[in-house]
Amino acid sequence: MISLITFLGMIGGPQIILIVIVVLLLFGGRKIPELMRGLGSGIKEFKKATKEEEEEEDSSKIEKKKD
Repeated sequence: MISLITFLGMIGGPQIILIVIVVLLLFGGRKIPELMRGLGSGIKEFKKATKEEEEEEDSSKIEKKKD
């Protein structure tokens, strides 16, 4: 039981290999590029939204200083 907790507790080489094998078995080789594209576009949209949010905050601070 303790060895299982140790195995799952820290991510290293064997755990990453196991995760890759499971993903390959679940989704297959053809679906993985589509999944990665979707993940990449999601991250890109998230970064864009946070950047826009920061710009709005900065512009509102500037407007408050003018008043």
